[in-house]
Amino acid sequence: MHERCDAIGRTSSLATFSLPQSTWKLYAVQVQLLRMETTCPSPPLAAKPTHETPRDSLPVLMLGAIGVVYGDIGTSPLYALKESFVGPHPLAVDRLHVFGVLSLIFWSLMLIVTIKYVLVAMRADNRGEGGSFALLALISRHVEGRWLTACLVTLGVLAASLFYGDAMLTPAISVLSAVEGLTIVNPALEALVLPIAVIILIGLFLIQNRGTARVGALFGPIVLVYFATLATLGVVNIAARPEILGILNPLWAARFFANDPQLAFLAMGSVFLAVTGAETLYADMGHFGRKAVGYSWLVIAYPCLMLNYLGQGALLLTDPSAAENPFYLMAPEWARLPLVFIATAATIIASQAVISGAFSVTHQAVQLGFLPRLKTLQTSERAAGQIYIPAINWGLLVMVLALVLGFGESTRLASAYGISVIGTMLITTMMLAFLVFHVWRWNKLLAGATIALFAMVDGTYFFSNIAKIPDGGWFPLAVAAVLFTLLTTWAKGRRIMRERMEEGDLTLDQFIASTNRSAHRVRNTAVYLSASPIGVPSALLHNLKHNQVLHERIIIVTVAVEEVPQVAPCHRSEVQDAGHGFYRVIIRYGFMEDVDIPRELAALDSLGNVFDPMSTSYFLGRQKLIPSADHPGMARWREGLFAWMSKSSESAMESFKLPTNRVVELGSQLQI
Repeated sequence: MHERCDAIGRTSSLATFSLPQSTWKLYAVQVQLLRMETTCPSPPLAAKPTHETPRDSLPVLMLGAIGVVYGDIGTSPLYALKESFVGPHPLAVDRLHVFGVLSLIFWSLMLIVTIKYVLVAMRADNRGEGGSFALLALISRHVEGRWLTACLVTLGVLAASLFYGDAMLTPAISVLSAVEGLTIVNPALEALVLPIAVIILIGLFLIQNRGTARVGALFGPIVLVYFATLATLGVVNIAARPEILGILNPLWAARFFANDPQLAFLAMGSVFLAVTGAETLYADMGHFGRKAVGYSWLVIAYPCLMLNYLGQGALLLTDPSAAENPFYLMAPEWARLPLVFIATAATIIASQAVISGAFSVTHQAVQLGFLPRLKTLQTSERAAGQIYIPAINWGLLVMVLALVLGFGESTRLASAYGISVIGTMLITTMMLAFLVFHVWRWNKLLAGATIALFAMVDGTYFFSNIAKIPDGGWFPLAVAAVLFTLLTTWAKGRRIMRERMEEGDLTLDQFIASTNRSAHRVRNTAVYLSASPIGVPSALLHNLKHNQVLHERIIIVTVAVEEVPQVAPCHRSEVQDAGHGFYRVIIRYGFMEDVDIPRELAALDSLGNVFDPMSTSYFLGRQKLIPSADHPGMARWREGLFAWMSKSSESAMESFKLPTNRVVELGSQLQI
């Protein structure tokens, strides 16, 4: 039942669902910090991993994008078309349905991936970064009004919550569907499918702590070979039935709906599996740049995927019984076992990309104040984005294994897959609507037509995927509900704690005036961590109360996490000399960066004299949370949940890289 009072001050309103009058002053200070220019030309700190705009040649960046960004959507041919014909709402394997489904796949990839994400969404970068939190941070700088802010924050948090369901389902369905190819090679191998899939998944999660730096160079070539295989198999089968190219005519999709609207609508839940992974284009944009990600899609990924889907369709026209697994049955018998190995390697890479994405989203959530501090390890000295979070890794492993063993086969998993992805896409469309109307200020007719098109496509797929809820779609929704509760409870609990701690706060000038002559000063430096950039930290008050002394130099540090991925080094720190040996230091970080307070203080030359780490003590405040009947902040169960999350939080000492033998914690009680 404890909460360590750390030094993080959250900017803007990302972690605040309402702003009472008592916090407007703090809010104004934080927003002013946020709006400072952070693009000055200054070299990064030498010892610090940095994230920069990619500088490699375009072909090199495209190869990397193929390996990391397109692994997820690239594995969709393993199961997407199959599920349309043998899934929970099977279709007759005839010319109308084959052409109709493939036409829907082609135009869905065109509208959702090419137009929505490549041409529009990827223009909405936040200092080069993409994804739900980056888009939320970009938009929030232009928001006025607490109601609209709360709506946007809720959408952003909900999108992040839905992402975790996708992160659990993608490794399960991808690896399982690839290994199931063994049953096509030899039906007697069916009993080995689950054990092999489990072993692969366990091995994948066991190596996460080593990072992807060593094997990252292999990702691109392997997935490139996989895409080349997709295209080759497709071309061979298209040559036998070239009329399959007619699916490019959208009239086939219209005829499909006209023939049986209800069945076509339900089938869209399976067709949507071809689009899963599109969010990855936007989320991973910062690693390779918009141009490399876009060109990789248009030149390599999209053509290869469509050639394979066309080849599968040509096979179904020739042999309707191949609907049981058209991906593997496209290949000649001698090539099926090698194809299993190639597809399995691709699914492992796709799973790796999603797992790494889960680490990144979690790190952003912690930095923006939606989750407690979690132990985070840097796995690369050169790439700041390569991190490992043990709690997330093992939690994902448990859930992925539960999914594989619980559902047992990819067809049943497909019923659970998709609803979280389309939910995230629909939220992205809502946020893009605000962006094009209020931030970019497009022509209203163009903006309205664009958003209406996106909303129509996403909305149709969303309602079609709702039919999956009884068959397994409930799982990602349940995961999202739990995570949404955790994220919002932590954000609201921190706001309430801050309000309680600010009640009756002294300003630093008042504190100095009242203690300067009466308090005994001792040698060396004391660093106090404070969430507020304007008040006096409780640890300082309690130290004076109990020990009756003040150090000769007192530094009050606030870490402000900005709504940008990285903060330029020349704007990292701001020092205010309050006189009489008191200094207030505000250290700004981007939400993709790690905090290291001793390093930042050692780099400052405006703290009176040289900062000596060995003569410096760090004081942290620890609050014991006590539910209050007079000032109820949250429901009792949410207060208990918040207290549990507080207790599970990584210590501020580890999170801020403080030396273990120089930290003093002072406790107090706090009513919430």
